[in-house]
Amino acid sequence: MQWHIFCRVIDNFGDIGVCWRLAVQLQKDHGQEVSLWVDDLAAFQQIEPEVLGATEVQTVQGIRVFHWTAQTSGLEAGSPADVVIEAFACELPAPLALALQERNPPPHWINLEYLSAEPWVTDFHLGQSPVGRLTKVFFFPGFTAGTGGLLAPPAGTESLVAEMATATARAEFLNSCGIHAAEGERYISLFSYETAALNGLLDALVQEQGWHLLVPQGRAMAGVNRWCGDDLPAVGTRTRGGLRLSSLPFLSQPEYDRLLAMCELNAVRGEESFIRAQMLGTPLLWHIYPQEDNAHVIKLNAWLDLLLAECPQPLAAELRSAHFCWNDMPESRPADWSYLLSELPQWRDHLRKWQTVIRRHGDLVTNLMTYCK
Repeated sequence: MQWHIFCRVIDNFGDIGVCWRLAVQLQKDHGQEVSLWVDDLAAFQQIEPEVLGATEVQTVQGIRVFHWTAQTSGLEAGSPADVVIEAFACELPAPLALALQERNPPPHWINLEYLSAEPWVTDFHLGQSPVGRLTKVFFFPGFTAGTGGLLAPPAGTESLVAEMATATARAEFLNSCGIHAAEGERYISLFSYETAALNGLLDALVQEQGWHLLVPQGRAMAGVNRWCGDDLPAVGTRTRGGLRLSSLPFLSQPEYDRLLAMCELNAVRGEESFIRAQMLGTPLLWHIYPQEDNAHVIKLNAWLDLLLAECPQPLAAELRSAHFCWNDMPESRPADWSYLLSELPQWRDHLRKWQTVIRRHGDLVTNLMTYCK
């Protein structure tokens, strides 16, 4: 089948991150013909270095990539595809929406929605809306039966966590980022939005020996620099007490997967990195994208309700409290970072069980393929 995917970049890397993983898996794992329209090639280029900026049409990893501008009709790739995906309600160009009505046989027109753990998602997954002679279908990713599932790791990366548990693989990866690995150290990655809770975590880490905080370029870097009292080099390392802190270059998706797989704890944000950490079964702190009227608080609580349903106490209570603190929720109490760091083995065991739970419902790409066939 031919697939056309349309993406507008809203949250820098989350939207294009999801769309690019979707496109790659359709093409590589399922042999589909895929075209991708993106309005922000600069953001795309940061997660996929093969992308050329200011290029109207290019082919990247076998996928045709179009720069989506106000002048783009969506018809540049020829006739409308078998499946047309509006990612996150981005709205198709008017000429393409009109052309879809004339295609015979009619295409699948899918609105790929944002991820939520809220119970109402199962009622709206595969909901339909008539548009002329066509029907637009709303496809909801999710954590439970009755949803579209989650984007699975790419084929061939199932053993990534075991591979990156070896000292050799970790050292090779860090060396490729310009960072020296010290013997016996333990790793935490930090890719989040700004949060006042960061100081508490760093204060706890500095009291112990052997932790190495890895910070890819992003919004969290400013908070790290303030805590250090000195800017980290663009790529390099500082030491404070028993803690090493290293700034990494912005990573491509395969490189970021390796970073997640090697770390004992991953602070992630938005949707794309949030999914990756869970599908790899690693302990994580989620910084959810803030929304007006605190709508994100409801979404965070819904996910925590599912995640912690079978988690032993008191770990479950501390993880909920830590997420409230990490997301700067009003009246949240300071997280007990020392306790959580000491309980990382139990935390990891629980995430491995959670990984099994969320994979029971199939992965997003396979579920999309099954629906469209």
